[in-house]
Amino acid sequence: MRDLSTDNTMSVSEQKTAIAVLEQYDAPWTDIVLIQGGSIKTVWKIQSNKGPLCLKRLKQSYDKALFSVNAQIYIKNSGGNVPGVIPNKKGEAITSFNDQLFVLYEWIAGHDLDFDKPADLKNALIGLARFHNFSKGYAPADESRISSKLGKWPEQYGSMLNKLSLWKETARENIAQQNFSAYFNHTTAIIDIGRMALDEIKRSTYEELTSAGSNSIVLCHQDYGRGNALLTGKGVCIIDLDGVTFDLPIRDLRKIIGKKAENRNQWQMEAINEITGWYEESNPMSKEERKLLYIDLLFPHWYYGLVKNLFQAGKPVKASEIERIAKLELSKIPILKTLLIKE
Repeated sequence: MRDLSTDNTMSVSEQKTAIAVLEQYDAPWTDIVLIQGGSIKTVWKIQSNKGPLCLKRLKQSYDKALFSVNAQIYIKNSGGNVPGVIPNKKGEAITSFNDQLFVLYEWIAGHDLDFDKPADLKNALIGLARFHNFSKGYAPADESRISSKLGKWPEQYGSMLNKLSLWKETARENIAQQNFSAYFNHTTAIIDIGRMALDEIKRSTYEELTSAGSNSIVLCHQDYGRGNALLTGKGVCIIDLDGVTFDLPIRDLRKIIGKKAENRNQWQMEAINEITGWYEESNPMSKEERKLLYIDLLFPHWYYGLVKNLFQAGKPVKASEIERIAKLELSKIPILKTLLIKE
């Protein structure tokens, strides 16, 4: 008997949508539970004759979805630990219903990894390294919209530095406000760090490593953290691949290392070496790749990420937080310079 009573938050519309979409699959269901709703991106857990499944409504356009969904299929078929995609009755990975897109996945039973616990972080990094390895060689379909950051870092560095400079003039005009005053006082030093990183990347092998045919190119997750890495009996399973993009694996590593430093309010060489060491157990980096990681860590991504909320999104940012992140950015220079010299 089919059961819809186990979840009281599912609207009639969400219920009807899930039932209608499931009719396009050869997977008779017995139970539907809403896991995430309230927006276009919606997730249902389905009990079926194929076992538990995950039905997901995407917020992407078809060409973008085609890139990420096919990437997931490729990684799975290559041996990667990601949820399998269940094709519909037509053999298609993506199902369209009422001008909306849906994908049916295997349901992954596991527990979230806590990136603040060393054992969990180690498992997460080994899982990420394997994910990167199994993503190599992915060739997108012609009709998909390719997501790629390859070759764009120098331009992106320059764009962010230009914005930081322009925002300084806005801060000058609002200098009486503490948050704008804090920004004005700290940003010159931050821009200097960014220019240092830009000079370093121009002298590096970045262009060579991001050129077509480079073995360094992988699919980066871009949002790898708690909730997207599940420890299962078969190791770490990586989920939510909607935002995958072609880039160097450094992109995902930089975000993990920076988040750790931000949470601890301290940059530590030991933490950087520990994280890269765990990652390299499954995917060793070349000397040139490690150097690029240190360069990318040197750029003031975290300061820019904070202050853009104030200047681009119009969100309040406390002066104390601007000062904290500015000091944190400045404190990393000796550590990263030492690491760069070693390379």
